[in-house]
Amino acid sequence: MRLSSMADYAVVTMSAAARHCGHARVSAAQLAEETGLPAPTVQKLVSRLTAAGLLRSTRGAGGGLKLARPAAAISLADIVEAVEGPIALTACVDHGRHDCELEGACSVRPHWAIVNDTLRGALAGVSLTRLAGHSA
Repeated sequence: MRLSSMADYAVVTMSAAARHCGHARVSAAQLAEETGLPAPTVQKLVSRLTAAGLLRSTRGAGGGLKLARPAAAISLADIVEAVEGPIALTACVDHGRHDCELEGACSVRPHWAIVNDTLRGALAGVSLTRLAGHSA
């Protein structure tokens, strides 16, 4: 399993934003410069991360971006889900999905929810504070 490039870039972007905690707001252009990511990519990520309630954006003089809640209260799972949607290794556990030919006789399907919950729990255990290189 691999994260998409956008999920990876979202983690990088949020880590950079977290390093500005307690300081002045930061712009998407500054985050792009600090991370080396293309500005359009960062802008797209900022939109998704803001919509997910992870970043707060303020317009005008003194405006910019800041974390919507403390870095310690934002997890790797929160960031990945903001970009990828719910964490799941297989689509068959999604409610309403019935596109697998094996669904009726699959003996593994009932166990995927446990696997997905375990994976999400592991990602939820890694705080943005840790990803940003702060102690905790």
